[in-house]
Amino acid sequence: FTHYPAVRALINSFWNNASSRRPSKFVGIENYQTLFEDDRLAQVMFNSTIYALGTIPVAIGMAIGMALLVNARLPGTWLMRLSFFMPTMLPMIAVANIWLFFYAPGIGLASQILSLFGLPPINFLGSTETSLLSMMFVAVWKEAGLFMIFYLAALQTLSPELFAAARLEGAGPWRIFRRITFPLLMPTTLFVLINALLNAFKLVDHLFILTKGGPNNASNLLLYYIYETAFSFLDSYYAATLTVVMLLALAVIA
Repeated sequence: FTHYPAVRALINSFWNNASSRRPSKFVGIENYQTLFEDDRLAQVMFNSTIYALGTIPVAIGMAIGMALLVNARLPGTWLMRLSFFMPTMLPMIAVANIWLFFYAPGIGLASQILSLFGLPPINFLGSTETSLLSMMFVAVWKEAGLFMIFYLAALQTLSPELFAAARLEGAGPWRIFRRITFPLLMPTTLFVLINALLNAFKLVDHLFILTKGGPNNASNLLLYYIYETAFSFLDSYYAATLTVVMLLALAVIA
């Protein structure tokens, strides 16, 4: 289920697509040469890069903030933990349908909020300027709670004597975080960063529900483009080539 499909994709990437009139034949690196001429792929890779750069730092920053908040032993932290982690427990398809209603122009919650301030409704998912940003917002909302759990677990392993000694020396909360907490969280940050990068390139679920890559490929990402190529354009061999590119990219990142 893991290695055979990867090897099969690599083999298929050296063949062309079959049709009703001709069988597939070996074409060498022709499919890989096509990658450099594929304007749509260039747009997809640009979108994927912007998506990763936009969602990962925000999700990690929010996760650290939420973990610090629920680790502070304040009243009602159990409720905060539940509310922060709740989006993670929801299936991605359910999340996408919730946000589809939220973003609906005119009748959605986002439009209702804008109308309170006298602003016109915005078609968040139907505009090339806002569709990718709207998807990024959903991803941060969904993933930050999961990353919070890792940071919370890491915070609870830190020695309280370190923080007590820092406070005795007169260090304030920001200096304690910058000099002690954040450096000690770096192994967790590296783990979360790698997983967030892999998730950013493997996204397909809520993209399928919310925008289907539109409008005009403004929100199309790599894995959804592979899905489209294989099952909408019925070019499984070029899809295999794209899959090899994605696997190589994820291997290099990891």
